[in-house]
Amino acid sequence: MGQVHHASATTTAAVRRAIQHSQESLRALAKRYGINPKTVATWKKRTSPDDRKTGPVAPKSTVLSVEDEGVIVAFRRHTLLPQDDCLYALQPTIPHLTRLRRRPAPSWTRWWLPFPTRSRSS
Repeated sequence: MGQVHHASATTTAAVRRAIQHSQESLRALAKRYGINPKTVATWKKRTSPDDRKTGPVAPKSTVLSVEDEGVIVAFRRHTLLPQDDCLYALQPTIPHLTRLRRRPAPSWTRWWLPFPTRSRSS
């Protein structure tokens, strides 16, 4: 099974390992593998050939406070309303809440849940 690379990956884990263990110059390694010398320098400095994760370590909303997010999540779970209805119901309480900010951002994942279904008892 092959490796999965992101769209702009220029090296594989095997090439990165070879770069890290090589004694050749940055320029020679860059020419051999057809990559930028800065890329070679980056992989020479790292201790592992694995890609690092991108993005913030602890994503947080730039728009809402933790309390606002808690109110939204609790309201949505309690009422089981669709997101647009929650938006219009909560706008008087949280005036800076708009439809544009409702899109899935990293910190909104708790609110941007699929519509919860009510359990039906027979």
